[in-house]
Amino acid sequence: MEAVLAHLRGAIERGEYDVGEKLPSEATLGKEFEVSRSVIRESLRGLQALGFTESRTGKGTFVTASGPAQNPRFGPYSARDLFEVRRHVEIPVAGYAALRRGSEHLDLLEHLLGRMEVENDNTAWVALDSLFHITIAQASGNPVFGKVIEEIRDALARQSAFLNQLGDRRAQSNVEHRTIATAIAAGSQTDAVEAMAAHLDHVENALSTIVAKTAAPAASEDRNE
Repeated sequence: MEAVLAHLRGAIERGEYDVGEKLPSEATLGKEFEVSRSVIRESLRGLQALGFTESRTGKGTFVTASGPAQNPRFGPYSARDLFEVRRHVEIPVAGYAALRRGSEHLDLLEHLLGRMEVENDNTAWVALDSLFHITIAQASGNPVFGKVIEEIRDALARQSAFLNQLGDRRAQSNVEHRTIATAIAAGSQTDAVEAMAAHLDHVENALSTIVAKTAAPAASEDRNE
């Protein structure tokens, strides 16, 4: 998926596809790259999140920009929207969870962590990731926090999948999640807040790195063929 996305991104940045032009169909791209349509579909979603394209129902995927957006979108929300909300909600929520969590919350967090640490399927891992963050919100004892996370759940899942596919974030996220859960289990509000803040810092930095990547490697590969 990363190789296909890099190739398509490079082609757009080099002007091989003009703004307003329609990209080849998923079936055509699948044959060209010799990969499944699901790989092509994920690659096109990545292009759209980066601001290069938009999908028009029944018409296909069209180029909308020759360079990446500085503020990628995941469903109805931008990355900036998500980070602003997460910093104002999830960081204090982790602290409240450390003070108010029950044994059922700790058991569920441990169960989710155990599954995430051995899960190899990205889609399954992303679903567990969503449940992990929702469980922390529920452990805060304030149902409003849970509602907020539920509202942005789909966008968070899209962002998480994107980061795992292009930023290889899954293993490091497991470590960060374990640190958060350990602080909550220990009842340390300070440590839980710091652990969640560090986690969000790493997520934001990873996204910034992906956005900043150039198409130079793809261009070099083309010249070498």
